[in-house]
Amino acid sequence: MLVVGAGPAGLAAAGAAQERGLEVEVLEAADSVATSWRSHYDRLHLHTTRRLSGLPGQEIPPRAGTWVARDDYIAYLEDYARRQAIPIRFHTRVERIDRAGRGWRLQTSGGERQAPAVVVATGYNRSPLVPAWPGRESFSGELIHSSAYRNAEPYRGQDVLVVGSGNSGAEIAADLVEGGAGQVWNSIRTPPNIVRRNVGPLANQHLGILASKLPPSFVDWLSLAIQRAAIGDLRPYGLDAPAEGAYTRVMKDEQIPLIDVGFLRELKARRIRVVPGVERFEGSWVVCGHQRLKPDAVIAATGYDRALDSLVGHLGILAASGRPSVHAPRSHPKTPGLYFIGYTNPLVGNLYEVARVARRLARLNAAPS
Repeated sequence: MLVVGAGPAGLAAAGAAQERGLEVEVLEAADSVATSWRSHYDRLHLHTTRRLSGLPGQEIPPRAGTWVARDDYIAYLEDYARRQAIPIRFHTRVERIDRAGRGWRLQTSGGERQAPAVVVATGYNRSPLVPAWPGRESFSGELIHSSAYRNAEPYRGQDVLVVGSGNSGAEIAADLVEGGAGQVWNSIRTPPNIVRRNVGPLANQHLGILASKLPPSFVDWLSLAIQRAAIGDLRPYGLDAPAEGAYTRVMKDEQIPLIDVGFLRELKARRIRVVPGVERFEGSWVVCGHQRLKPDAVIAATGYDRALDSLVGHLGILAASGRPSVHAPRSHPKTPGLYFIGYTNPLVGNLYEVARVARRLARLNAAPS
C-alpha cells in the first residue's frame, strides 16, 4: 500500500496498516511530516481534546494538556512516525494517479511507482483560497491569506480587517486584539453556529460525538437552542443568529461550528467589530456592504482548496466542490483500491474521525480476499 501525504491522515493510515501487518510506504513532497501544521499561526491549539485526537496505536502524551498546542502536536506527529517506524520517502511529489491493471500507477517526482492500493491523504487545507474580489489588485495595504499569519506582532497599532467566520478568522481576530492591534474588524457574510469549547465540565467534542448518533433535524434544533442559551443574543454586537443548525451547515457547506477561544470576549467588549461581507476594494478602502473601511491590512481566512484535480481529476470521482465523492474506508466503484482520508470535517472532530477511518481501512485491506 502507498500513502500519499505525511500529515495526520497519512500517518494514521500508515500506522493502522502496519498494525495489521500490511506493507506500506508514505510518499511526502516536503522534507518533514506535518508540513501544513508547521505553517499555522502561533497560538493555535487543537479544538479537539488530547484523548480524542491521537492516531492509531499511540496516544498524545498527557504533558501536552487537554488542548494540545500546535508545536506539541507537531512533536507528537514526529514521534509517531519515528516510534511506529513508518517508512516515509520525503521529497517525493505525486503528480498523477492512474489505473494499472488491478492496481495503481503513480507518477512521482522520483519516478513511477505501482501498488495494489493507494491512500490519498494530501490534506484538507492544501491550497489557500483568496476570493477574486473586484479591485483586489488595487489595494494599497497588505493582503494575505490566513495561512501566512503567524502572530499579532507585525500588526501592533495597525487597523486590520479579518475576513471569514470560521475558527481561523475568529481566533486570528482575537489574537490581533490581544496582541495590540488597532481597530480589528471581522467581515462575516453568513452568521456562524457558535459553541463554547466546554459545556460545563464536558468538552464540546463529546457533544459532537453524541450528536452524530442523533437524527439530523434534532441536532439542528439542539445546536440552535444551545447557542441561544449559552451564547445569547449577539445582535447588539452586529452578529445575527445563524439561519441553519450545525448539522445542516456541516453537511451542506462542511462548515463546523465556531469554537470560542476568546472571540466572544473581544466581541462583547467591542474590541472586535463585525462588518458585512467584502464586496470590493477601492484603492486603500474596502467596501463591506454599506460600510467603507480603511484597514492597514486584510487577512483572508477564506478557506482552502483540496487541490486534487491534477492528481485524480481525470478519474471522474471528484464532486463539484473538488472534494472526493466517496471517502475511506470505501472506495468509488470506478476506482476500487483508491481511498481518500482526511477530506471531511465532521462534528466529531477531524482527527478523531481520521483515526477511526484509518483502523477500518486497515481491517478492510488486511482481510483475506
